Amino acid sequence: MSALTFLGAAQTVTGSRHLLRTSAGHRVLVDCGMFQGLKSLRERNWQGLGIAPAEIDAVLLTHAHLDHVGWLPRLVAAGYRGRVYCTPGTRDLCTLVLPDAGRIQEEDARQANKHHYTKHTPAKPLFTEDDARRALTLLQPVGYGVPLPIVPGLTAEFIRAGHLLGSSFIRVTQDEAPHTILFGGDLGRYGRPVLPDPEPVDEADVLLIESTYGNRTHQPDDDGASLAEVVVDTHARGGRLVIPSFAIGRVEELLYWLQRLEKEGRIPSMPTYVDSPMAAEALRFYSSRPDELDPDMRPIHRGPMFDTRRLHVIKDTEESKALTNSSGPAVIISSSGMATGGRVLHHLKRLLPDARNTVLFVGYQAAGTRGRLLVDGADTVKIHGEVIPVAARVVRNDQMSAHADRDEILRWLGGFKRAPGRTFLVHGEPEAMGALATTITSTLGWNVHQPQHRETVEL
Repeated sequence: MSALTFLGAAQTVTGSRHLLRTSAGHRVLVDCGMFQGLKSLRERNWQGLGIAPAEIDAVLLTHAHLDHVGWLPRLVAAGYRGRVYCTPGTRDLCTLVLPDAGRIQEEDARQANKHHYTKHTPAKPLFTEDDARRALTLLQPVGYGVPLPIVPGLTAEFIRAGHLLGSSFIRVTQDEAPHTILFGGDLGRYGRPVLPDPEPVDEADVLLIESTYGNRTHQPDDDGASLAEVVVDTHARGGRLVIPSFAIGRVEELLYWLQRLEKEGRIPSMPTYVDSPMAAEALRFYSSRPDELDPDMRPIHRGPMFDTRRLHVIKDTEESKALTNSSGPAVIISSSGMATGGRVLHHLKRLLPDARNTVLFVGYQAAGTRGRLLVDGADTVKIHGEVIPVAARVVRNDQMSAHADRDEILRWLGGFKRAPGRTFLVHGEPEAMGALATTITSTLGWNVHQPQHRETVEL
């Protein structure tokens, strides 16, 4: 009998890791993500899987966000040498996010040792850039809709999820019952720019589906009006608008809207800075794969894709420092999306104490992150060991979230022609997960389970 062990994203959003064991003893890990947010969750990144990495036969990746791929270098450093299957788009983006994550880990350890804000002596990185580059050598790209033998008796197929370039659901088909297991990863949204809608799926014996926004709906689409209001207001106050953003996925939609609003004369033409080398490279990957983008992107973008009139892509550390120390109205898009690390922290240190400035969050903020503290109204936040007062306007806009909300999840589930025998909710905090479980049970009558961390379920 096969079994599924939930090694992450169980009763929490991040740390996606699902271990499938077949009755023949083969082991396949679906996703290999980092835990983010609360310290108690981040500490799990230092723990093992409960299985030697060398005993894992294959790894499958749904997409390239760190909470789905960021632990892969640690797995490789601990001895994994098998193949890592993913789509070509995911492979491309992993070449950006994994080495960058290794550099950040090493830099954070250096800073902690230099300024003595660590309980560990010396502080060590979770993994290094070299670990990340070794992990990249194991990536095996596979196109959408191509059934691929993974281990004896088991094949996998990638299905478009509409969440990120290269993002997918993974349909695992095995000889034994249950015959089909659909690993949902993150579910994209409907009617959004840049990426096409998630592809419908009509059946699966076992389903894993995210529940990040399982207890609420996103703000109604207002054709960019709320973003325009924030830009116009900040410009009128002579301030700077800083947008902590995931370097891949969110930057593209932000630039789409800023370009469109600017062309329509709804916002002033302001210097727009993308202060993230990774984001700059991601823009190149998105632009090189127009066949994977929403068809509506092609007629809208005549000329360079995503460019505003005064777009500046910051290329090195010195340019970033100069931007941090400059003044005057501007839009600054910088990673990371939850303000947990990266160059955006330097901008926040400079801009948060000034009431003329605005900080705009455009995606999910996990519990325990600086982003969550700020959107919840914190008066101060700690950055690089310093307590920074918050006087700037802080705005949250979920319209650009790449995660499906409750109604969109139900819309996608409505495409099933028969109910899965078992549905597991993952990638959600307990309140959102519980609410979605109640909704699915009451509206669809499905058998829904909310697994605990490290729970093993026989299939």
